[in-house]
Amino acid sequence: MRTRSRVAAVATAVTALAVALTGCGGSGTADSAAKATTSTATGPAVDLSGVCPATVVVQTDWNPESDHGHVYQLLGPNPTIDANKKSVTGDLYANGKATGVKLEVRAGGPAIGFSTVSAQMAQDKSITLGYVSTDEAIEFSGNMPTTAVFAENNKSPMMVMWDPKTYPDVSTIKDLGSKLSSNGGVVRYFNGAAYMTYLSQAGYLPQGVLDGSYDGTPAKFVTAKGKDAQQGFATAEPYVYQNEVAAWGKPLKFQLVADTGWSPYPETMSVRSSDLASLSPCLKKLVPVMQQADVDFIKNPTATNDLIVKLVQAYNNGWTYDAEVGKAAVAQMKDLKIATDAGSGHVGTMDEKRVSDLIKIAAPIFDKAGGHVKSGLAASDLVTNQFLDPSIGFGF
Repeated sequence: MRTRSRVAAVATAVTALAVALTGCGGSGTADSAAKATTSTATGPAVDLSGVCPATVVVQTDWNPESDHGHVYQLLGPNPTIDANKKSVTGDLYANGKATGVKLEVRAGGPAIGFSTVSAQMAQDKSITLGYVSTDEAIEFSGNMPTTAVFAENNKSPMMVMWDPKTYPDVSTIKDLGSKLSSNGGVVRYFNGAAYMTYLSQAGYLPQGVLDGSYDGTPAKFVTAKGKDAQQGFATAEPYVYQNEVAAWGKPLKFQLVADTGWSPYPETMSVRSSDLASLSPCLKKLVPVMQQADVDFIKNPTATNDLIVKLVQAYNNGWTYDAEVGKAAVAQMKDLKIATDAGSGHVGTMDEKRVSDLIKIAAPIFDKAGGHVKSGLAASDLVTNQFLDPSIGFGF
């Protein structure tokens, strides 16, 4: 979902976008919030005590949002919110029942000084799992190695968007590149984004249309009156620009960057590679619980989205998020097959060939930019499907 990671490259964009566009965030200071039991599934009790840490700590890469719904779905009723630490803690639930351990979900982005989750995990050993996209895992594989154990989403929602009225014949990023050149338009993005380097090198976008001056606000896009294109998230900007940006107020067209060949698994639940063996007894029981929570959230997101909105209001850091954006995000996750079984029959699986293909594309870009890619890096260094339950899936 990111290249300088969502924390650094895109997170600032979404924050600034939310502040500039909606300006309607709450300033709640509640330190607890009631929520109906998140899991609508029923089934046998799962006991995680003894094999998992007494508190399973998950470090996310951004403020609460529906893209993270699967992890907030795991929280039982009446979780405690710490507005100062930007975290929420409650009983970890499975099949509508407590598992005997707690879950603490920590916000990322501004809450961790826009650090990458890989760096945060390297510094803070209390973190059990963190959100690490495959491209970030590649970039830091040599000095802060992580292993993904569950991919809650199959595709990154990172996109390039444009005005369909200005460019009626454009349906792909590659089509867009030639039209922008002839029209004097640019693609505005956060400078340093590795995926944009890829799009240029692979021939999708001419170097001359790249503009790394994006500051996260809609002003330049709106002022260009459709001439320019822009980076964004398919789970946010299409809805926000059409419904909450009065100066725009019309549909956008876009293509996912994932459909061009730069296709990381976004925000995978990852552990420090050095901890994989010791955490394996826990992960064997916990990963299927996460799979089921992901399925439950996508099928019935309302209660968890309500919690997400409460968290945003309590954290009160400039990020705004309402239930309508959350609802639209879930719809996009389904419609665009961001959330899908991806032909495997179960949720969370990661294709090693796809990871290997991304390594071949991304490693040279990160090496040139001063990254820390492990020599001889293989897909098996970055992902494992060993803990997944093949019986748990979306069914689509």
